[in-house]
Amino acid sequence: MRPGRSWSVVLLVVLTGCAGSFIRSQSPEPELDEQRTKLVGDYAVPFGLHPVKVEAVGLVTGLPHTGSDPDPSPQRDDLVSEMKAYGVAHPNEILSSGTASLVLVRGYLRPGIQQGDHFDIEVRVPSRSGTTSLNGGWLMETRLAEMAVLNGSMREGSMIAKAHGPVLIDPSADGQDDNHVTANRGRVLGGGIAQKSRPLALMLKPDHRSIPISSQIGVAVNHRFHTYNGGVKKGVANPKDDQHVELIVHPRYKDNVDRYVQVIRSIALKENSAQQMARIALLERQLLDPITAATAALRLEAIGKDGIPTLQKGLQSADPEVRFYAAEALAYLDQKEAAPPLVEAARDVPAFRAYALAALSAMDDVAAYDGLRELLDMPSNETRYGSFRALWAMNAQDPLVRGEKVSAQFSYHVLDTMGPPLVHVTRSYRPEIVVFGNDQRLTTPFSIEAGKHIIITGKDDQVTIARFMPNQPDQKRVISTRLDEMVRTLAELEATYPDIVQALQQAKSKGVLPGRFAIDAVPRGGRLYDRGSLSTHKAVSAESAPETDEEPSDQGADSGVAVANPLPGLFDSGQKTLDRHNPDKPSAVNSSSEGGEKGRSLRSWLGTMK
Repeated sequence: MRPGRSWSVVLLVVLTGCAGSFIRSQSPEPELDEQRTKLVGDYAVPFGLHPVKVEAVGLVTGLPHTGSDPDPSPQRDDLVSEMKAYGVAHPNEILSSGTASLVLVRGYLRPGIQQGDHFDIEVRVPSRSGTTSLNGGWLMETRLAEMAVLNGSMREGSMIAKAHGPVLIDPSADGQDDNHVTANRGRVLGGGIAQKSRPLALMLKPDHRSIPISSQIGVAVNHRFHTYNGGVKKGVANPKDDQHVELIVHPRYKDNVDRYVQVIRSIALKENSAQQMARIALLERQLLDPITAATAALRLEAIGKDGIPTLQKGLQSADPEVRFYAAEALAYLDQKEAAPPLVEAARDVPAFRAYALAALSAMDDVAAYDGLRELLDMPSNETRYGSFRALWAMNAQDPLVRGEKVSAQFSYHVLDTMGPPLVHVTRSYRPEIVVFGNDQRLTTPFSIEAGKHIIITGKDDQVTIARFMPNQPDQKRVISTRLDEMVRTLAELEATYPDIVQALQQAKSKGVLPGRFAIDAVPRGGRLYDRGSLSTHKAVSAESAPETDEEPSDQGADSGVAVANPLPGLFDSGQKTLDRHNPDKPSAVNSSSEGGEKGRSLRSWLGTMK
């Protein structure tokens, strides 16, 4: 060997030896024992995790002569045919009345959606339409199908969803000037109803397609997950053939389907006890390293009860990131010790909040319930409403969050909390009004509107609500200045959810509502955090919160690292999908008829015209 070459070899060995102490992979893959263990994800990929777009031509009625007679077109022909199918005798007269408008309707079926589940609907007026505003309109029952281009032409599939309900647009849009586009777009919150369940499956990779591997995947998955059907224990995986394995969504992951699939793909395909013990030892080292903690925690969660002791060790780490990922995995294993660190994460670290709250909602333990109840009193709007939604997902019948059906169109919840007064309304997920603080009062004098037919005026200690409808007797109510009484009276006078949201928005903008007002203050995904500053996050007590609408625990810009896990479906309910496919999206609040409203068919609507 030549001297120069020998020195090069020595130098290379020295450099690589030194580098090993500070260059680490960000994946648990490189170590030998981990490489020997083949996971489900090595053999199969998920199927059914993308939203499915459904659409149709629909009819919005009840417009105050802001509608229009559509020009001759294929869309008009489709709508007239649909109206005739519902038994409408003179559809063209309705279209020319000025109180109706042809609209394009679309929605997105989320992964794992089940028959009967609700989803948000978008409606918009076609270009060149004479309609000036959809404000106050009602989307008649519409049958939605998936569309596809075949042989150069658009083909419609079978009906897989229906939609109906009140249309909510931005109340500030008046159908003129720059607001024209906004006034002609709206949403029916939760107005879509799936008529079929979407399949969720694992598709075997081409090199691994075989009956034995498909069966092995089924055995491995069913060893980890099962459900009960009529009291009979049943695995969640059903190998159908050599190419795919059908999956049932486990109830614990109903609001986090993406994580469920990640966990399933992290299950070992075949592993004996000795191999599992060696892999757990490796995963323990990786869990305690913030760089690899997320993947290690997910794989320990996939192992199941045998991974719990190692995850519990992660809770003892001095590193907040390690504690968070360990607690998140333990929550989906329903271990009560996960609750305190998740409550701390939701309270103090905005980047962790959505994931921590969703994990708490998946637990059946009282510690998680108490922790979420505690967060209802925090000063942050997002923390409070996120906790409310998590409690509702945990148990919608719990007296704390069950609320009332003061209207068939929305749920109404009044919470006796200690934080700053807050009124929260939704534009996605489900139609609801949540009042934090049960004795909020309006400040007089004022005059606001709730839709086109209701005027609300306040003077001294009284509020007068007057309803004026064509061809109907006028109605008037005199009430106190209590916000709760106003909402209930508006519902009694048949104000729609969009009408009441408009009244609340006007009350806030005019200074009539002294507390906070928030729309969709939902914990967000995609936030970044700085590993070095995690330990410096401090919660702000409700008592020290400023008298503003700011988010005290959200102040400051996070930077650096994103949470490794997918955003839970609990806080990604379709709004993001609709907005992503709508470049001209309005700032509209949306509405729905979910929960008790059966909707109006075209035939039943005709009865209201008489």
